[in-house]
Amino acid sequence: MARILVIDDEPDILTLIKNILHKDNHLVTTVTNPEKILSSEFVKYDLILLDVMMPGMDGFTFCLKIRDVVDCPIIFLTAKAMEIDIMYGLGLGADDYITKPFGMGELRARVNAYLRRENREKRCTFCISGLKFNLLGKEVLVNSKKIPLTKSEYNICEFLAKNQGQVFSKEKIYEAVYGYDGESDSSAITEHVKNIRAKLAFFVKSPIETIWGIGYKWE
Repeated sequence: MARILVIDDEPDILTLIKNILHKDNHLVTTVTNPEKILSSEFVKYDLILLDVMMPGMDGFTFCLKIRDVVDCPIIFLTAKAMEIDIMYGLGLGADDYITKPFGMGELRARVNAYLRRENREKRCTFCISGLKFNLLGKEVLVNSKKIPLTKSEYNICEFLAKNQGQVFSKEKIYEAVYGYDGESDSSAITEHVKNIRAKLAFFVKSPIETIWGIGYKWE
């Protein structure tokens, strides 16, 4: 099951796609006007299906606008089958395109193929809770602005974010971040989490939740 955003100005197309993707138990959100979507909402989706020909802001323009803050696959829905249009769309950051009219089997196959790839471990970046993790650079960004985390603070964030929803004691977090040979003790985790929350507060609501008597989890 995945969370999929479908953007198209034709309600009938949205209904059709929603019914098709429900067959694979995906959670589908449909939108007719992309300009009404808040940028903070994109991080909760695993894949975006985006129509090209729309009044107001077209799909090409919208893709260019969101690509820097969206890490999930973007697949164009297009009646434009010209090679120059396809190349242009892919150059803007789209991952693929599906030509209208499309078959039910093709849509399901394309979507599920991309979701399988995304389920593999992310080696470079991933987005969660309005934050973008640069795994290679060991940094966390919000709208391209780097949050000034220390090495320990970053490692705590990465560990909890990669294990979203799971509750860990301070001892487990300490072992994951410092190993068994750490020179401090698990009480340091409390102070690190306090500092992380203070730094994140300038950008987003802190996603690290305290589970009293147990430890912490990434919401």
